[in-house]
Amino acid sequence: MKKNFLFAAILGVSLTSRAQKLPAYVIQYNQSFNGNAAANQNAILVYANEKETFVSSEKEMKGQLAAPYERVLVRRDAGNSLLKIAKLKDGSIILTKDALALGKQQFNATNETKTILGYPCKKVETSINSNKIEVWYTDKLGIKAAPTELGQDLGLVLEVIRNGNTRTFATKVEKVKALPEQLRLTGNEQLYDELTYKDLIWKNRFVQIPIFRKERVRFADDVRSDSILRFAHGTVIVKKVKIPKIKSGDNVFVQLVEQSKGDAYDRTGSVFIIPTNKAQHFLDGMKNGMGTLPKYENGNGKTYQGVVKTPSFEPIVELMRFFTPFGVKQFNYLQLKDKVWQDSVLYRQDVSELAGMLSGQEVYVGTFIGNFDKEGHEVSVELTIHPGFDAASQGNLKKAMSLFTTTNVMEMGGQEYGSMFDKEKGLKVSFHLDQDAKNVQLRYITTGHGGWGKGDEFVPKENRIFLNDSLLFKYTPWRSDCGSYRLFNPASGNFATGLSSSDLSRSNWCPGTVTPPIYIDLGDLKAGDYTMQVQIPQGAPEGTSFSSWNVTGTLLFD
Repeated sequence: MKKNFLFAAILGVSLTSRAQKLPAYVIQYNQSFNGNAAANQNAILVYANEKETFVSSEKEMKGQLAAPYERVLVRRDAGNSLLKIAKLKDGSIILTKDALALGKQQFNATNETKTILGYPCKKVETSINSNKIEVWYTDKLGIKAAPTELGQDLGLVLEVIRNGNTRTFATKVEKVKALPEQLRLTGNEQLYDELTYKDLIWKNRFVQIPIFRKERVRFADDVRSDSILRFAHGTVIVKKVKIPKIKSGDNVFVQLVEQSKGDAYDRTGSVFIIPTNKAQHFLDGMKNGMGTLPKYENGNGKTYQGVVKTPSFEPIVELMRFFTPFGVKQFNYLQLKDKVWQDSVLYRQDVSELAGMLSGQEVYVGTFIGNFDKEGHEVSVELTIHPGFDAASQGNLKKAMSLFTTTNVMEMGGQEYGSMFDKEKGLKVSFHLDQDAKNVQLRYITTGHGGWGKGDEFVPKENRIFLNDSLLFKYTPWRSDCGSYRLFNPASGNFATGLSSSDLSRSNWCPGTVTPPIYIDLGDLKAGDYTMQVQIPQGAPEGTSFSSWNVTGTLLFD
């Protein structure tokens, strides 16, 4: 009991039971957009008397609302304090208190009036985050209440209109004997500051799957960990991760945060998964040597390991290809006037189309940054799964088949560069569909590299993709916005022209950015055998400099 009295003192409330002889009301509100009411909406229920206002909902009162969810409590007998209360998925209750919230609200009075549900109402206006808000309220019932925290000190708010199209409106006002006891505080709630409170609710709305936390990706042999596999002298890290079930319509994101710890250059990076659905997989080559993986040849005398699908092997699938900037964080001491360098780079990409390869499985997730620096880079990587906007969606997740990946994530472990495009054959792969496939797409990622000024990194080159020897698609991948990311690149070289190296346009990438996939529609494909070919007019070597292309192709289908 002592704990409850201490808690009450902090909040400025009384936990003693009230006989509730004050007039009390319940007000129900619905919502509409452009005049159309949402189907199966959760009506807002507001309970109020002269001293208290509770903002709840119909589903909460019936015990049908899934956590996390919030309610609002205004204690007019305790300094007009506004409390936000949330129930989290684990059943815990958290809250935050703002004694000044209602006093901060400002409204502009108008002369407009109208009658709502038989009550004469006045109109006030305000603006919140560039949204025009109109509030209609009445002062004829002797209570103050509103469907949100906005307008709680005006009177009884019966209608709120945002930007002229989103309407929250009262559908009934009823007198009740007392305010529901189930809404009252128990003293077991945990009090937080507002920022922490918001963060706890936000993180409760989705699933976070941490993969790597401030791990080094560097060229060194002295980094060890029990849970993380390291290959290619530490430039590749891999971890086995359990992924929960993912529903159709859910959104899946991969996120990586990077800082330089010693490497000053722009490097190719990749977050990838290793398919293990065949007799042999990429992890075998990582452990036993890349020469043990299926080999591809185009007739130029080189051998390319583990880059194309075979009947018994599927190459890695890149969730996200990214490029480190020139020395973010580690080289921020290289100051330039009017340049404030960023502390790190956040890369974040929607990979929902690959949910079928992840859902309910244990998968090997890896991260690669090609570098020869003993301090290298520090990365944190996570996957997040967010509920879909359409809760009723019951469709199947897309199927996926990895066809080719020439990104040589095992570069420092002997894997050959993607230079097979110097011959007309380029990259060619055969695959088989056991069943008819609908809505087939090729998820294609491509970036050009190498050769200095005349190499494919800096010269636009057309990519041509063939299906069964017929031209399917062609385009020229190019990025001309690289100068937008100058503040991530403190160690970028500066030229006499006034440009920095990080400003220069490139073949579909910039230092400090993600290269997103493109999606090429193939329509419906019948069961059977197919070939896919990629041709790129790769430039010839210049001395010791040579060009190469990192291309990834994953087939998606229903």
